Amino acid sequence: MDDLTIKLVETEAEMEGALGVRFRVFVGEQQVPMEDELDETDATATHAIVISNREGHDDKVVATGRVFYRDEDSAARIGRMAVDIEFRRQGIGGRLLQFLEDEATAQGVTTYILNAQVYVKDFYSAHGYVERGEKFLEADIVHVLMRKEAVT
Repeated sequence: MDDLTIKLVETEAEMEGALGVRFRVFVGEQQVPMEDELDETDATATHAIVISNREGHDDKVVATGRVFYRDEDSAARIGRMAVDIEFRRQGIGGRLLQFLEDEATAQGVTTYILNAQVYVKDFYSAHGYVERGEKFLEADIVHVLMRKEAVT
């Protein structure tokens, strides 16, 4: 894992890399319409990326996620978590999730919520998230709301 860097998006090129991962995963693999993938939250969210320094992937963005805050629920909302297919099941998603949680905690937030695609809810459960409410459709994909309280 020393050949990966997790960081906040700081440049336009890094944001383009983050969007590239999202387009490959959500639009390409999952057939989410392009107009549903981009939203107004992208402008105000804090975005994180994972950059691969592995041979053959030098400085390529291979995973991304974002966190944003809404006053009405006083929680950090984590979303748009995506990892390129050849980098999955290597612990990258978990490290990225922890990075986003740490960023939220640094902003004084102690509750994290997310809309998990049902087929990956076990991933979030393994990281301390608990299902809340009924399943629902988002971009024609079944999701469930999940929540986690920070350990204080």
